[in-house]
Amino acid sequence: MVGRRRDARAIAGFIPDCVGLFKTLMQDKQLPHRYKLKLGFMIVYLLSPIDIVPDFIPILGMIDDSILVVLVLKSIIKRSGEEKIIKHWPGPKSSLDMILQLTRL
Repeated sequence: MVGRRRDARAIAGFIPDCVGLFKTLMQDKQLPHRYKLKLGFMIVYLLSPIDIVPDFIPILGMIDDSILVVLVLKSIIKRSGEEKIIKHWPGPKSSLDMILQLTRL
């Protein structure tokens, strides 16, 4: 039962955790401006009610957001390494592990 609650929290908090991560990364002085522009775009996209696939559609609504998150994080990891993401991740370790695993594909 505890594991399910933790998983539900990780899923429910995924997008807010990503927005928090992106805000923190935008303040990182070592990250080039072109990556900060990508992060700014992602924050606006994630917070916007207008999506490629609307969020009210179960599962599919979050997949487009997740794919874009992974692509942006993959480009940042390629430039700066996983350590930067690990250092600034505000959510549960299970979500972080999932993101890092997806960026390695």
